[in-house]
Amino acid sequence: MEFADESRLHNGNQAAGLYYPLGEFDAENVGIDRVSEDSTRLKQLGYKQELGRGLSFLANFSVTFSILSVMTGITTLYNQGLSFGGPIAMVYGWPIVSLMTMIVGLSMAEICSAYPTSAGLYFWSAILCGNGWSPFASWLTGWFNIVGQWAVTTSVDFSLAQLIRVIILLSTGGTSGGGYEASKYVVIAIHAAILLSHAVLNSLPISWLSFFGQLAAAWNVLGVFILMIVIPTVATERASAKFVFTHFNTENGAGVNSKLYIFILGLLMSQYTLTGYDASAHMSEETKSADKNGPKGIISSIGISIIVGWGYILGITFSVTNIPNLLSKDNDAGGYAIAEIFYQVFKSRYGSGAGGIVCLCIVAVAIFFCGMSSITSNSRMAYAFSRDGAMPLSSLWHKVNKQDVPINAVWLSAFIAFCMALTSLGSLVAFQAMVSIATIGLYIAYALPIFFRVTLARKSFTPGPFNLGSFGVLVGWIAVLWVATISVLFSLPVAYPVTDQTLNYTPVAVGGLVILTVTAWVFSARYWFKGPITNIDD
Repeated sequence: MEFADESRLHNGNQAAGLYYPLGEFDAENVGIDRVSEDSTRLKQLGYKQELGRGLSFLANFSVTFSILSVMTGITTLYNQGLSFGGPIAMVYGWPIVSLMTMIVGLSMAEICSAYPTSAGLYFWSAILCGNGWSPFASWLTGWFNIVGQWAVTTSVDFSLAQLIRVIILLSTGGTSGGGYEASKYVVIAIHAAILLSHAVLNSLPISWLSFFGQLAAAWNVLGVFILMIVIPTVATERASAKFVFTHFNTENGAGVNSKLYIFILGLLMSQYTLTGYDASAHMSEETKSADKNGPKGIISSIGISIIVGWGYILGITFSVTNIPNLLSKDNDAGGYAIAEIFYQVFKSRYGSGAGGIVCLCIVAVAIFFCGMSSITSNSRMAYAFSRDGAMPLSSLWHKVNKQDVPINAVWLSAFIAFCMALTSLGSLVAFQAMVSIATIGLYIAYALPIFFRVTLARKSFTPGPFNLGSFGVLVGWIAVLWVATISVLFSLPVAYPVTDQTLNYTPVAVGGLVILTVTAWVFSARYWFKGPITNIDD
């Protein structure tokens, strides 16, 4: 892994007309005397600078780190980890998933350095595929990417709405004290309010988003350290080191008995958490020195999330003493494991769970920031995808306002996330199927350009300032194989016997997305979508 001294441009192995190859476009050729290196670089990729380029490395990192938000993913799926494997699945599963995620991130960072554009993954696929299939590769990658991102926003903001529901329940006495338990309609209303606030914040100039992003990053780091210290310290009864590092929970109530199978299902918590780091690529047209700071944003956000995430898991798990009680729907938090831990820790020592509710509010703020940053990333992807004409009403979604914000794409992303959450009113099974695309669908979008880089573009790929040197192909293949592995593992049944209520609908949701995108391509898009197109007038 290395940073070269000079910036390099990709060669001419792509479909003709998608971009300006090296030598055909530079500042002198278009009569531009003074343009920034980043803007010139973007023009060489075929796009003019429309978004405000004011983000530093720290700001770019902050947005991505806020989306990765370990407090969001771990808190949301801690029940999954406890049920399937318990401490062993979480404590040891986290490092395993972290290592493989870093490998995927390194491969993405290398490609990001070569092609720093907000288009990100689908642009990379088009360029790296480099033949007659380039538009189709771009089309498929782009739709998996954007739908996966919308699913992430939906699941993040819906999980915040559910946490607020639990906070209200505990604040009014909990399940045992007759506390108020909000209906699914109240939850969807809270979800709508959260999305509205995120859309408003993302309508502000990028300088404000930079500030909120850095505040979010600081909150996530400090919040994790506070909770991992306070919770086990306040607890009157703590788990032993033997329990935390050796206990394997097989009592999942789902009819799954194989320890290996249970461990695999327990990995979902870790993989769901470590998702969304393509945001650094989608923010590249607003980032200074994007071919260096974009890759660094991807790698550093993953690396720091790995460290603080493992600390969070350890700190909380040392406070686990009764797994069945934490998972019981009859406990004060209604079966929300981490909420029950926080509440009971303070109640057992001080006679009141108020301190636990405050701790839950720390997590809630982190999830709020996560959703805010997710909308930021969504809107940049929608802006870029519509700029290349891939979306219905594309001319509307790629418009930029006077503050250089893709305002229509912001509100579109919030609206779609709300519509996806409406499925929860009919069936939580349907909702879970839809948001399952957040992990598998998004990782498929990550893997496609990496696959093209290590196959079709193996010899022709010209790296940017950040590159993996001779290890690029090896790392890329490991990344592709990992994504293929988790795509299969996380599509397996999670409960037996399999019924319409216990079926894992992930393969149905992902397969449905494949069918829709391929069908749209065959009957329509192949006649008009040519992949990334330049928006620079000759």
